[in-house]
Amino acid sequence: MSRKNKKVLKYRTGFNLNIGFIVFFVIIIYVIFHIFTYFTSNPVSEYEVQQGTIATNNIYKGMIIREESVVYAEESGNLNYFVSNGSKVATSDVVYSVDTDGSIATQITGAQNDASAITDEDAGKIITDINSFSSGYNRRYFSKVYTFKNDLSAQLTQVLSQNALTSLADTISTAEANNTFYTYKPTAPGIVYYGIDGYEDVTTDSFTMDQYNNTNYEETDLTNNSTINQLDPVYKLITSENWNILINVPDNVAKSLNDKSVIKIRFCDDDYTTTVSFSLLKKGDAFFLKLNMKNSLIRYINERFTNIELVLGADTGLKIPNSAITKKEFFTIPKDYFTASGDSDASSLMIKDKSSGSVNIVSPTIFSQNDDFYFVDDEYLKDGDIIVKPDSSSTYRVGTDKDKLTGVYNINKGYAVFKQIKVLASNDDYTIVEAKTPYGISLYDHIALDGKSVKENQTITK
Repeated sequence: MSRKNKKVLKYRTGFNLNIGFIVFFVIIIYVIFHIFTYFTSNPVSEYEVQQGTIATNNIYKGMIIREESVVYAEESGNLNYFVSNGSKVATSDVVYSVDTDGSIATQITGAQNDASAITDEDAGKIITDINSFSSGYNRRYFSKVYTFKNDLSAQLTQVLSQNALTSLADTISTAEANNTFYTYKPTAPGIVYYGIDGYEDVTTDSFTMDQYNNTNYEETDLTNNSTINQLDPVYKLITSENWNILINVPDNVAKSLNDKSVIKIRFCDDDYTTTVSFSLLKKGDAFFLKLNMKNSLIRYINERFTNIELVLGADTGLKIPNSAITKKEFFTIPKDYFTASGDSDASSLMIKDKSSGSVNIVSPTIFSQNDDFYFVDDEYLKDGDIIVKPDSSSTYRVGTDKDKLTGVYNINKGYAVFKQIKVLASNDDYTIVEAKTPYGISLYDHIALDGKSVKENQTITK
């Protein structure tokens, strides 16, 4: 058969299906949809709930109360001290002298400037004190250097003054016989302090809120006087090493300590930590913690007010960011209006139709409860609905009672569900909540990082 006689058979179909084109088209639609969703939705940042701890430490102002009394001068004249500030004295120790004509006082003052009178024993003690201070020095408390400098200077003055008393013994005896020179010893053993502030007679029973809140506190340094008049204050004698610190604490802190008898504290000025017994006092409407101190009195003898940290331990639970916490309003429905629905154990409500009088059964989600009420939202109920009490003609109007719960939004299933939380402790950034609470959150749950930007049942885009 010749080529021109050949017949070419052609087959036509109604539609040519291109699978590749269809797949490509579906992918394009899918991408466009997600791009549109991304730009038209508000992505929700999430946080995975973790176990955590927040230390609940609290810093408060403490007022120091001691057993102290002011000693007043019996004569007028030139004044010399023979005991350094904060030293323990016995009734046989000379604390100060008064020279009515000034001649011996001048010699004693001159001796205080003569370092050649220091013995090897005195020098050894001073060197020991310097080494002790250097080994325990912390640059965070640099101001303690000046305190140590003043204490060391007073110690040197005491040593040199006492040496002067010994070297001038004959001259002093003559002056004492002529009633021109007087030395004075304490009437009881104690600790000498050369400063007064008007708080010497204050006790843990008699103190006032004004004294505690005093913003104009001042102390008078008695060592600045080279002369003294009769009945002027000359020094203060602290007669017991038992002392107290009073701290005004909030009601919740006082309540948390009500069943305890000891507490761990930290002195903020030098980071010294100790455990002490305490009791609670009531002054008007305010609670005060009375710390019972039995040591370290000399360490803080220069202080009347000091910052104290109450180390109250740490709260452990589920740690969540504060930004996730929000509040939601709920209907509160009396518990006795709930009933079991059919074969289900779900708690249900009977809603009366206002027009027909028929009853519809709904099973709302319960978010929390107290002794009398369940907390439910508006998913199945609306304000004004009438609920019929089981086996009774009594009714209850939805919205009669409402309340707010504190919680977070759980987003495990791709939509937001409110969960109540019970706060244990918090700081500026995080809150510790109780674990395994009914209607609450659990470890490793995913919650909305910004709780205030989410609504119930909102679809979550991450």
